[in-house]
Amino acid sequence: MADIRTSSFNRSDRIILGGSAAAVVLAGATRYLGGGSVLAFVCSALAVTLLAALVGRSVEQLGDRFGPGATGVLQSALGNLPELFIALFALKAGLVVVVQAALIGSILANLLLVLGLCFVVGGLKHGTQKLGSERARGITVLMLLSVSALLLPSMASYVHAPAAAHEGRLSLIVSIILLLLFCLTLPASLKRGSSRLSTEMTSHQDAPRWSLVLAVSLLAVAALTAAFVSDWFVHALEPAMAALHISDAFAGLVIVAIAGNAIENVVGMQLAARNQSEYAFSVVVNSPLQIALVLAPLLVILSQLFGLAPLTLVFTPMLVVSVTVAVLITAFITVDGESNWIEGIALIAVYAIIATAFWWG
Repeated sequence: MADIRTSSFNRSDRIILGGSAAAVVLAGATRYLGGGSVLAFVCSALAVTLLAALVGRSVEQLGDRFGPGATGVLQSALGNLPELFIALFALKAGLVVVVQAALIGSILANLLLVLGLCFVVGGLKHGTQKLGSERARGITVLMLLSVSALLLPSMASYVHAPAAAHEGRLSLIVSIILLLLFCLTLPASLKRGSSRLSTEMTSHQDAPRWSLVLAVSLLAVAALTAAFVSDWFVHALEPAMAALHISDAFAGLVIVAIAGNAIENVVGMQLAARNQSEYAFSVVVNSPLQIALVLAPLLVILSQLFGLAPLTLVFTPMLVVSVTVAVLITAFITVDGESNWIEGIALIAVYAIIATAFWWG
């Protein structure tokens, strides 16, 4: 009986699985059988979103086998897989501006939109919520440092420093250093987790549980399928942007970023609604941290190794200002280890203003 229960699905599991399968079929049909660029784009975006949710659900089921710290890192890392695939195919298509905007947009979406939604949902239902002051401070400081390092090549370009003439090489060196920083801080991240966070994660495990084989198998299938769907997504992206009159910057900053952050969108709000605020904060903020430490540096290196359109860490001034504002605001709001719905509304408002400013490019 126990074995049957650990391998069965609850209602939400069936919805995610069925929705993912249907969305992938629709995305494939519109990609190869036609139906218009906008419809193909919408179907592939929906498929990417649902596959990301399936990846997140599979990681959740592995949670108590690895512990709270490891699960937070694993969930953020695998949650960024769709973004990695989309970025690689976009670089192959020469959409460097879209990729740069998507990297910054993912950080903005998590720190402003998703975190804001979590604060609003949790605050309206439970009042002021605790984030774990020591944990919030540690992860916020690391995020400030990593994002600052990510932006240094841009600053060198703006002030016309001698290094500006070597932006490709500088970006590569910074990327290697950031990846090394991630490797050095990984052991601490794996252990990191308060007793409150451990309790929240344990209570989040809803019966029935999946077996280890089932969770790993679905994780592998979802990740592999996401690679194919990401190719379809990028194939439909340019025609859809032209049809809808959307700029490259807005498409990357808002559309691609939100589609690739489905896990944080859904899981974060669910956890906040259950008053599991520290776990929600961990899931949401770990994602932009790994974008700065892993995803962006990895894409810089892979773009050169695979002969794709070269990606550098020299971002436009507006992108740099936007992400700097987002990181500073988030650090200021969360440093006290508490959150409320008013702070959430403010974060969402800042995100809406930034997104609007990029509508024209």
